[in-house]
Amino acid sequence: MKLPTFPKIYNTYFVAIIATVGGMLFGFDISSMSAIIGTDQYLDFFENPHGVRQGAIGSALAAGSVVGSIIAGPVSDRIGRRDSIMFACLWWLAGTAIQAGVSGFGTLMAGRVLNGVCVGITSSQVPVYLAEIAKKEKRGSIIVIQQLAIEWGIFIMFFIGYGCSFIPGPASFRTAWGLQFVPCVLLMLGLPFLPRSPRWLAKVDRSEEAITTLARIQAGGDVNDPLVVAEWEEITTVLAAERSAAPGWRKFVYNGMWRRTLTGFTVQAWQQLSGANVMTYYVVYVFQMADLKGNILLVSSGIQYALFIIFTSVIFFYIDKTTRRGLLMHGALGMAVCHFVVGGVLSSGEYVPEGVDSNLNVLIRVQGSKAHTVIAFSYLLIIVYALTLAPVAWVYAAEVWSLETRATGMGIAAVGNWLFNFALGLFVPPGFANITWKLFIVFGVLCVGAAVQVFFTYPETCGKTIEEIEEMFGKGGPWPWETKPGHSKLDALIEEAREKHLEVKDVGIGATHHEEVPAESTHGKSETV
Repeated sequence: MKLPTFPKIYNTYFVAIIATVGGMLFGFDISSMSAIIGTDQYLDFFENPHGVRQGAIGSALAAGSVVGSIIAGPVSDRIGRRDSIMFACLWWLAGTAIQAGVSGFGTLMAGRVLNGVCVGITSSQVPVYLAEIAKKEKRGSIIVIQQLAIEWGIFIMFFIGYGCSFIPGPASFRTAWGLQFVPCVLLMLGLPFLPRSPRWLAKVDRSEEAITTLARIQAGGDVNDPLVVAEWEEITTVLAAERSAAPGWRKFVYNGMWRRTLTGFTVQAWQQLSGANVMTYYVVYVFQMADLKGNILLVSSGIQYALFIIFTSVIFFYIDKTTRRGLLMHGALGMAVCHFVVGGVLSSGEYVPEGVDSNLNVLIRVQGSKAHTVIAFSYLLIIVYALTLAPVAWVYAAEVWSLETRATGMGIAAVGNWLFNFALGLFVPPGFANITWKLFIVFGVLCVGAAVQVFFTYPETCGKTIEEIEEMFGKGGPWPWETKPGHSKLDALIEEAREKHLEVKDVGIGATHHEEVPAESTHGKSETV
């Protein structure tokens, strides 16, 4: 997709803020449902959907996202990371138009599937784009901006939905869903001002443009800066090696690549299997189990999204100063504890076969101190998730791929996310109805499983270049539990380039000092000095 020529802005934080509005689209779609599914307008118009029917509505976005994730890699490799995001926006415009004019179950499903195609592309390619433009010391925090954008989207749209709940009739949810046009239009206006990924430019043999872009992002346009020289040398060396590797699908399993493929897929899958979706898509149901009603129910649910933003903002400042492995392991174990507590408390609750407040998705209720415990540990679970798996899974998945496999590889990782997102979205409502509190025990056990796999198979990537991470997954690489953050080889390359640069300058200065310069002697004749 050819875009008109626009002046480019190379500040990586500005680039990240614009690019990650794609994440805000995902957040908007999450809470466009969570704020509305408990309203009378929604229940009346769609005939009180519950069980598998409500699960199908909730998971339709993820179904479309699986498709988007599958096509994202080839599209991104062909037209570039930036333009693939623009391509995704077209799907969002179509899906939002259908939802704004929704006439029933079928059109709602169609609109959410189309929106999902957009989310599948942006959720996989925005992290790729950010990983390819960011300095290694800032890569984690840059990609965390996407997670923050998702959370701001959830928060803003939740309260838009809450405000629209006071509008009578179907105009309530149609208005809320129609407002999803806004972030998409803002993203489409900002994209032309973003530079292309220098690593993608190198991949498609546009070397001069790649070096210039890399220099403008990393060193204010100085192509001779030691950082630019060292990083370009590393990019070209690794790219040449990758091009000699196995073609086609074999590149994802050849010479240790299977480890990266497994890691990228599973880190995204664990993010979903941790049970966080229970609290983002269906927190209204959980709080109904804790006997909250009406406006208090919706406001209490909104507080959860505010906590999400606050604590992800905290990790933004520390993610590149700590370990990816530690955050993933301890986060999974912390979430397991929260799930076990919530499940244990709900196990002693009152069974309500007709549904709490006639909601057939909510068949169990606790009151008093038990209700307070459920609410407190639901909030705590989101705090732990916001500090760990929510941002780190996207960062880690974007870091593990090689240049030749990154776009499609991140698509594979996103398939892991959206496939399980779809399965859980479909499974959770009937799960609440059929196994009630045991659902939380299931998620707690899965969280323990996630921590075990992280310990044994995920090497540390913090502070490493995305090229040298390849060595840790290759044959003869270190055991994952022996890897540490930092100690990047690029630092040595930069120092070597800097020393060469200084040597060249010293030679030039020496030549100047030893040049034979005519001078007037005391006898009025020319001598040499």
